[in-house]
Amino acid sequence: MLADILPYRALERTLANGLRVIAVPTGFPNLVSLQIPVQTGSRNEVEPGKSGFAHFFEHMMFRGTPRFPNEAYEAVITRAGARQNAYTTDDYTNYHITCAAEDLETILDLEADRFMNLAYSEGDFKTEARAVLGEYNKSAADPLTKLLEVQRAHAFTTHTYKHTTMGFIADIEDMPNQFEYSKTFFERWYRPDNTTVIVAGDIDPEATFALVEKYWGPWASAPAARVVIPEEPAQPRAVVVHHHWGSPTLPWMSVGFHGPAFSESEQEFAALDVLLDLSFGETSELYRRLVEQEQIVDEFFPYLPSSADPGLATIFARVKKLGDLASVRNSVIEVLAAARDVPVTPERLEEAKSHARYSFVRTLDNSESIAATLARYVRHRRSYETLNALFRVYDSLTPADLQAAARRFIQDDNLVVTTLTHEHLGEDLGARPSLASFAARPAASPPPILVQASESPLLRFKFVFNGGSAYDPRGKEGLASLAAAMVADAGSATHRIDEINRALFPMAGSFESQVDKEMTTFTGVIHKDQAMKFAEIVLSQLVTPGYRQDDFSRLKESQLNALVQDLRANNEEALGKERLQANLFAGTRYAHPPVGTVAGIGAITLDDVRRFAATHYVSLNLSAGAAGALPEDFIGAVGIALGQLPRGTPATPPSVVAHQPRGVSIEIVQKDTRSVAISLGHPIEVTRSHPDFVALWLARTWLGEHRASNGRLYQRIREIRGVNYGAYAYIEAFPSGMYQFFPDPNRARHHQLFEIWIRPVRPEQAVIALKIALHELERLVVDGLSEEDFEQTREYLRKNVFVMTKTQDQQLGYALDSQWHGIGEFTGFMRDGLAALTADAVNAAIRRHLSYEDLAVVMIAGDAQALRDELLAGGFSPISYDGEKPGELLAEDQLIGARQLNLTEESIEVTPVEAVFAD
Repeated sequence: MLADILPYRALERTLANGLRVIAVPTGFPNLVSLQIPVQTGSRNEVEPGKSGFAHFFEHMMFRGTPRFPNEAYEAVITRAGARQNAYTTDDYTNYHITCAAEDLETILDLEADRFMNLAYSEGDFKTEARAVLGEYNKSAADPLTKLLEVQRAHAFTTHTYKHTTMGFIADIEDMPNQFEYSKTFFERWYRPDNTTVIVAGDIDPEATFALVEKYWGPWASAPAARVVIPEEPAQPRAVVVHHHWGSPTLPWMSVGFHGPAFSESEQEFAALDVLLDLSFGETSELYRRLVEQEQIVDEFFPYLPSSADPGLATIFARVKKLGDLASVRNSVIEVLAAARDVPVTPERLEEAKSHARYSFVRTLDNSESIAATLARYVRHRRSYETLNALFRVYDSLTPADLQAAARRFIQDDNLVVTTLTHEHLGEDLGARPSLASFAARPAASPPPILVQASESPLLRFKFVFNGGSAYDPRGKEGLASLAAAMVADAGSATHRIDEINRALFPMAGSFESQVDKEMTTFTGVIHKDQAMKFAEIVLSQLVTPGYRQDDFSRLKESQLNALVQDLRANNEEALGKERLQANLFAGTRYAHPPVGTVAGIGAITLDDVRRFAATHYVSLNLSAGAAGALPEDFIGAVGIALGQLPRGTPATPPSVVAHQPRGVSIEIVQKDTRSVAISLGHPIEVTRSHPDFVALWLARTWLGEHRASNGRLYQRIREIRGVNYGAYAYIEAFPSGMYQFFPDPNRARHHQLFEIWIRPVRPEQAVIALKIALHELERLVVDGLSEEDFEQTREYLRKNVFVMTKTQDQQLGYALDSQWHGIGEFTGFMRDGLAALTADAVNAAIRRHLSYEDLAVVMIAGDAQALRDELLAGGFSPISYDGEKPGELLAEDQLIGARQLNLTEESIEVTPVEAVFAD
C-alpha cells in the first residue's frame, strides 16, 4: 500500500462548540505556525450587491477587540517577534501566524479573542472599506486579473463564482454604506463549527489541545443560518467573450471549461488535474512547440482550482503577436479534443504521479509551509487525512480514468473562450473550431562547498557568481540576465531544454537562475532519492551550456516582455521602486534594472552571452553551498562538475558613486493608471558589514517592515487613515517583493539605499500621502525612538530573525551572503548585534544616515501634469474621511497638510512611461 504523503503523526479533535483542532508536531525546533482556515470565501456572498465581504473581513479581523485594540494586538505580535497575515479565496479565508514556540499560548489567546470579540466602529469600517478599494486599484494594472474577471463574469450566471474574491467594483465602492450588513455577514459565517485551528511545529499535542480548549472553548456556536449557495445550471452553449484593454499589452487568451468540484475520494478532479498538466504543462508537446520552438507564446499554463463547487479548468496563454491569437486558441482546442480520443501512455502517467509526489514533498521543509499546505486542503472537510486520501487517489489513476474525465467535461457547449487585447480584434480571431473538427492524434580543482547538513530529504545547492547586471557592458544592459537564462532555461550541449524538462518532470526537480546587481545565483532543488541523476542532468547546463540560436531568440524576447510588459506596463509599484534606484545611481553600473533596457536587450548577441559566461562563470568568481540530507557521493559529484569550470579571474567590484539628492526632487512617470504609486529615498553607505547595520535595521523595522502591519508608516497611512494598502521602509534593496514577506537571499550589494514604499493611493490623496511619510520620517530623525519603542522592536527582531530564515533556501542563501559580506552566521550576527544595541546608539545611527530633507521621489500617475501642478502650487493638502476621526488626528492632518515641499520647476520632471528604461 502507498505510504501516506504526510510523514507526521497528527492529532485531531472537535471541541464541544464545533471547532476543529489539528495539532502536528513537525520535529522542526523553536517555531510554531498557527493557521486558521474559515470556510468562508467569496462563494458565500449570496446577496446581490454584497460581493467582496469575505475579503473585507480578512482586513477587518485586524481591527481589534475591546480587550486587544489594534495597537495592543500589534504590540503583542511585535513582542513575540511573530509575522502574521491572512488571505481570502473563493471558498475560504485563512489567518496565519508564525511565532516562537514559547509564545504559542499568548498567540492562541490573542487570536481566539479577535474571533470571539471582534469590534469595530462605523468609522473604522469606512476607513477599511477605502483600503479595500485601494487594494482593488493596486490590482487593476494587471491584464491577467481582468481576464479572470471577464471570464468568470460570463461563465457563471447563477453561482457566486461569477465574481472574483475582490468582488464587483460597484459593490466595493458602495461598501462604506454597508456597515449594518457587515455584522450580519460576520455572524452568519464566522462560527466555530465553520473554523479549523491548525497548530504545527515544535509542540506537545496534548498541551496544545488544552490551550486551544482554554481559549477557544468559550466561543459560542449560534444556530447556523439557512443560506443556500445557488447551484450553477449546465451551460447551454459555448461562451466566447473579448475584452479591450486600454493600455498597451500583449494579447491574452484563455480556453476554459466547467469542471468538477474538488474531491479527495473521487477520481474526476485528480484525473483532470493530471491530464491538464500532461497536456499543457512545461513537459507537454504543445508547450514545447508554442513556447520553445515557434516562440509565439511567452506565458502558457493550465489552472484547475480545488474549488468547493464545480469551477473552471482553464488554459492561459500570452501571445506575442495579435495575428497568432487564433492559431494558439485552435492549438489548445485541438489538444483538448485529442485528450478525449487518445489516452496518455502509462509511462507518462507514472511520470506525472512521481512529479506530483516529489513536488509536494518539497513543500514540507519547515513548519510554516507544512501548516500552510494543510490549510489549503483541510478547509474542505476539516480533516488532516484529506491530503493522504487525495494522493491515494492520484496513485490509483489509470490512463482510462484520465480519458473518461476528458470525455465528460471537455465538450463544445461547456467551453469558455476569453480574449483580452489592446489592439482592435476585428475579424482576425475567426470562428471557434469545434472539438469534432480535429482528427484524433497521439500526444579544475573544485571550489570549496559550504555544507549545511540536515535531516531534510530535500536537497538544495546554490552557485553564486560575482557577476550581475552591474557587469553588463555599456549598450548591452540586460546581458547578465540573458546569460543566466541561457544556462538555466536553454539546455546543455547534449540535451535540449525540452528533453531536460521531460527528464526532470518525474523527479520534481528544478534548476533556476536569479540575477541581481552584483550576483548571479543558480539554485537546484531535488529529493535525495533522485540526487545523483538530477546532478548529472543540470550540472551539464552550467558546465557545457547549449547556446542554441532558437533558445536565445526565445529567451531574449521573453526578457524584453518582462521589461516592457510585466515591469513597465503592468506593475506600477515595482516600476516605481526600480526607477527610484535608477535615479539615485544615475550614470553608474547600478542605473538599470537587472532585466536591462529596451535598447540594451535589443543589442545583445549570442556571442555576447558566450563571452559574458566565459568571463564571469568561473571558479574564482564562485561561492557554492549545499543543504539537506546529502548522500555521500553527491557533494563529490558536484565538486567534480564545478572543477570543470575555467579558473578565470576574480571580478572587480563595479565603481559606483551614488547621486546624493539636495532637497526634494520628484520624477512623475506618466502612465495610464487609476492610482498613484510612490517610492522615495536616498543612498546610504550602510551594508551588512557596516557597524551601524543592525541599528538601522531596527530603525527600519520600527518605521515599516516589508508587508508587516506593526510599522509606524503602515499604522499612520493605512491603518488610521485608510489611504492605501500599506507603506514600508528599507535599508536594503528588496526587488521582487510584491508577493513575499522576506527578501530573497543572494542579492548582496556594495551600495545600498534607504527607501520608503507607499503602495498606490487615489490621485487626490497622492500629495498628502507623500507629506505623511515625510512627516513620520522627520519625527524619526528628529525625535528618535523612545526607550519603549526600542525595547519592543529589539525583542521582536530577536525572535523574528528565526522566522525570516526559516526555510532551507533562506538558511543556505544567508550563509553564502554572510561569506560575501565577511560577517558571521546571520542569525547569530543579528542577535549579538541587537543584544549590544542601546536606544541612544540607534538614534545616533538614524541621525548619521537618514534624511527627511534630501530625497528623490518617484510617482507613477495617470495625470502627471495635474499632479505636477498640485505639487508646484505648494498649497494645503486636504484629506477627508468617510467616518468620524479623533480630534488629535484631524489636528495632525492640518499640520501635515500645510507642510511645504519647497519644490521648483527644475525639481519636478515628467517622464512618459515609454521612455523609462528605453536606453
